[in-house]
Amino acid sequence: MNQTNPSDDVGLKRGTLLVIASVSFLVPFAGSSINIALPSIGTELAMNAISLSWVASAYILSVALFLVPFGRIADIYGRKRIFIYGIWIFTASSFLLSMSQSVPALICFRVLQGMGSALIFGTADAILLSAFPASERGKVLGINIALVYSGLSAGPVIGGILTQSFGWRSIFILNVPVGVMVGLFTFWKWKGEEVEGEREPFDLLGAFIYGLALISVMYGFSSLPTVTGFGLLLIGAFGILGLVMWEKRAKSPVLNLDLFRGNTVFALSNLAALINYSATYAVSFLLSLYLQFAKGLSPREAGLILIAQPIVQAVCSPIAGRLSDRVEPRVVSSMGMALTSLGLLSFSFLNEKTALGSIIASLILLGFGFSLFSSPNINAVMSSVEKRFYGVATATLGTMRMNGQMISMGITTLVFSMTMGAVPIVPEYYSLFLQGERTAFSLFALLCFGGIFASLARGKIR
Repeated sequence: MNQTNPSDDVGLKRGTLLVIASVSFLVPFAGSSINIALPSIGTELAMNAISLSWVASAYILSVALFLVPFGRIADIYGRKRIFIYGIWIFTASSFLLSMSQSVPALICFRVLQGMGSALIFGTADAILLSAFPASERGKVLGINIALVYSGLSAGPVIGGILTQSFGWRSIFILNVPVGVMVGLFTFWKWKGEEVEGEREPFDLLGAFIYGLALISVMYGFSSLPTVTGFGLLLIGAFGILGLVMWEKRAKSPVLNLDLFRGNTVFALSNLAALINYSATYAVSFLLSLYLQFAKGLSPREAGLILIAQPIVQAVCSPIAGRLSDRVEPRVVSSMGMALTSLGLLSFSFLNEKTALGSIIASLILLGFGFSLFSSPNINAVMSSVEKRFYGVATATLGTMRMNGQMISMGITTLVFSMTMGAVPIVPEYYSLFLQGERTAFSLFALLCFGGIFASLARGKIR
């Protein structure tokens, strides 16, 4: 197989950065923009709060389900090839989503979109790192992270304008031309492939157990407090135990567990990331519904309010990262977790009369807390392993992020199931809706507070 070294070709390096940066903006943009459109989707398709949560949860579950297996497949068959497949699947699913006329179709195509995103997420950072020498990696990763937060920031605003002006389907249509351009560019420019695990077998049984455990846990959360829900959670627990036992013996495991053994900093930093995302991911979903239903704002107005958090994250994250080079990352991250807990706690008092200024202030506090946590936590993870394990460490941290997002939406779905049931979000049920919102934010604040101790217990890296 022909191999190329993109670091020797300035044009190819720039092209690689352009492609990866484009999808680093596009995929987070697609995720954050859909949240602002959920009330419009719910109104058109007559969806209740539980089914609306599955529009977000189906995507997250799909990414979490396929991220690790596809990342391993990419090591075996080639990252660029898998990345290009991901671009085309993401683009095609976006088009199909824009044509959806029913709730089942919408959720099924969100699963397909998540599959495409998993193919992209599982390969993008590795492709970018392999294209540049070590002396330039910090710079290009900084550019890439800036594009991620830019996508998150632009999503609510552009998504709100598109939804209000052209309808919610326009959000998905926007992904199509961008995806086509990126797909054609990669097909035309990217020649050659580097395969690191070509002779290694794929751990099919490990991937199956991993998927079964995730699906069981997610459906179990959404089905509580029924017997079925408890049964699925039990199956999920046994699945996780079975996965650990199998991966210990597998010659080529789909999920490398060796880095967790005897490395407290790595293990607890990943646990802290899991807790933090579990406590914070559903915030934009909950507030989008609150601002448009309870406060009566338009999608554009709601988007302009929700942008406060990612803007703060984009500005403060590089500063927090540099701070963690001077101060122990566990100290900075723990401070961030504490501030995030306070921000979540403030949302547990939401009611129909809560001032918009208070909501913006709480979002700013959340954004500052998350930025203090995120960059230093990544620093701690990467500093706790040897350079030859950077790829594995990145993939593991990404898995924790997606699983945390999945848990966050699972908790939200559970809360709405217990407080509202399968009823539409209309004025007569607003009191139940607000009760569900306050309960969810209280649980998230408590969860994040517990994460402070996991963050502090990780130990020093210097």
